[in-house]
Amino acid sequence: MKCNVFNDKVLLITGGTGSFGNAVLERFLTTDIKEIRIFSRDEKKQDDLRKKYNSDKIKFYIGDVRDYRSVLNATRGVDYIYHAAALKQVPSCEFHPMEAVKTNVVGTENVLEAAILNEVNRVVCLSTDKAVYPINAMGISKAMMEKVIVAKSRNVDPNKTVISATRYGNVMASRGSVIPLFLRQIINDVPITITNPNMTRFMMTLDDAVDLVLHAFMNGSNGDIFVQKAPAATIETLVESLRYITQKPDHTVNVIGTRHGEKLYEALCSREEMFVAEDQGKYFRIPSDNRDLNYAKYNDEGDKNLSVIEDYNSHNTKRLDVDGMITLLRKLEFIRDIEAGSLVVPEGV
Repeated sequence: MKCNVFNDKVLLITGGTGSFGNAVLERFLTTDIKEIRIFSRDEKKQDDLRKKYNSDKIKFYIGDVRDYRSVLNATRGVDYIYHAAALKQVPSCEFHPMEAVKTNVVGTENVLEAAILNEVNRVVCLSTDKAVYPINAMGISKAMMEKVIVAKSRNVDPNKTVISATRYGNVMASRGSVIPLFLRQIINDVPITITNPNMTRFMMTLDDAVDLVLHAFMNGSNGDIFVQKAPAATIETLVESLRYITQKPDHTVNVIGTRHGEKLYEALCSREEMFVAEDQGKYFRIPSDNRDLNYAKYNDEGDKNLSVIEDYNSHNTKRLDVDGMITLLRKLEFIRDIEAGSLVVPEGV
């Protein structure tokens, strides 16, 4: 990857032992970046990364975004931050909503406060499609995270720190993704469990996720949110594609019904955001909402054009058929290995 802006710079990744952190390490370690700091709570995963990459460029920081002092220490001397630390599992956030608030909302404020104090040049925070019209605790906490980002960005000197965000949908084969679950069910000869075959989800690879963050990094102004135009597929199409790849076209599927907190489809941009979004080709840029506390004109005046705008969701984006889904899945190395005869889904996905 050629990107001179990273030459001799220090990058901090919060939640850096996760799938996204691994993808960034794969992308950046061959560049002239000076140092990549991995910040997370999990010393075992940090040790695994240390052994896997054995690189002097990687430095490890044990800490928690909930703890401002640990974040402040990790951000000293840092040029750039990718903030990926989060609680992401819908069920666990439903049962423990305040834990989601502590990590996703308060933790983000801690990262941004430390970044501003230490004059970190650029911060990109990772959000999710579940923050748009949220119906579960995870999505609500991420929506609040985005509000914190926009609020902080209003009062920061852009010559010192620029804060932006990305929002994306299902990252295929990331930790907790449904694709490894379905594959393990097929390989172990147990029924595939799906909630609703007509449910649609955006589909993107980890490389797409890194590209989106890099786009935000290079093009973002304070308070911007960036969204990739991603294809989507029904759960039925995904299952059919995986049965084809594993050569088990008749593998049993059990429809268990929609779980609490699940939507039939996800949105990456709300209708209100699409009204102001800038189309950048492969991406949408959603500029910061810079209204002040005088709301009178927004209460007294409307906009007729807003009434005809649609949100951007997994029902109205490009829809993949089985062939298209298989082509996308084949971008994943372990999928190619399975087609070549491997009967193992790697740990960590």
